Amino acid sequence: MEKTTLHTQDYIALEKQYGANNYKPLDVVIERGEGIWVWDVEGNRYLDFLSAYSAVNQGHAHPRILNALVQQAQRITLTSRAFRNNQLPLFEKELCELTGYERMLPMNSGAEAVETALKLVRKWGYKVKGVPEGQAEIIVCSGNFQGRTITIISFSDEPQYRDGFGPFTAGFKTVPFGDADALERAITPNTVAFSVEPIQGEGGVIVPPDGYLKRVREICDRHNVLLFTDEIQSGLGRTGKLFAAHWEDVRADVITIGKALSGGFYPVSAVLADDHIMSVFKPGDHGSTFGGNPLGAAVAREALRVLVEENMIENAAVMGEYLMGRLRRIESPHVKEVRGRGLLIGVELHASAGGARRFCEALKDRGLLCKETHDNVIRFAPPLVITKEDIDWAMERIEPVLLMD
Repeated sequence: MEKTTLHTQDYIALEKQYGANNYKPLDVVIERGEGIWVWDVEGNRYLDFLSAYSAVNQGHAHPRILNALVQQAQRITLTSRAFRNNQLPLFEKELCELTGYERMLPMNSGAEAVETALKLVRKWGYKVKGVPEGQAEIIVCSGNFQGRTITIISFSDEPQYRDGFGPFTAGFKTVPFGDADALERAITPNTVAFSVEPIQGEGGVIVPPDGYLKRVREICDRHNVLLFTDEIQSGLGRTGKLFAAHWEDVRADVITIGKALSGGFYPVSAVLADDHIMSVFKPGDHGSTFGGNPLGAAVAREALRVLVEENMIENAAVMGEYLMGRLRRIESPHVKEVRGRGLLIGVELHASAGGARRFCEALKDRGLLCKETHDNVIRFAPPLVITKEDIDWAMERIEPVLLMD
């Protein structure tokens, strides 16, 4: 068969013809990656400043994780949970020891982990707290983004995420993000949990006021309400701590993690909790054919080891401070605020700047890939292996773009 060479516009045309129109990606067609760099089908090199929404914290195609994937794929990939496998127990032990939780429940996608956590806290509310059946309330924050399932969009306040998808799941109450007093006012005897992202990534890299999470922890304790933190994007080293809530020394009752849990090689997520919470699940209450599969478990085990042994979490703290400092020194009329923690950084633009998309496209043309969120925010989140020299290279492109007309 004759080999056909396709170019960027050919791939874009195919996607437009055959794919659902539910994304608006930048028009770059990537075919390979290594570390912080990716290459498109034309051979152009780009610095990845998005990390697949923090799924590749360890960098693209990390050789140790790749080897773990290949080695396990040659043995066995899937057993279902009808049988046991020799990778899941080790994954469970190593993840619990690293995070300090007594139990974990493996799933695949981040949204699956959130759905699992919602079921967990509701069941805890009925079986342990004694909330009347069907009356459990979960308090969430305005501006949240925790996935796109029917139940998760039911507590979103983003109109587009909800338009055309009702009827919605009941049982959620919304309070302003960063307002601990509003949380306390919203709690009733039927409140089972407060769900919060320690930093709202998709919401625009919104960092709550100092002391907010500590106050939230105290309020939840006082009212016998579970604190559920979604660390799928902010966790696993992204902010310079294992979890973003650790910036305030806060330990949540329930945590969801995903994305970087597999270093970008495979969908792996998990829910973390102690035994007195997780024990409300009995055989048959919840499950997943692929959740806890040996391939995913082996990949996640190595992804976690790489994160810790190669000091990526510490590097995120140091490099994040350096990058944030460089960004804040740019005197651009377009920039309203630079905020974030570690290597999760948002550059909010004034409404007069004409939207963040044009800046992302201009950066792409200069060899740096990032993505807008909430129209006026550019999100910068490079892999945690980035160096000072790499950041200097990036800033040579970012600064002129932020100063353009």
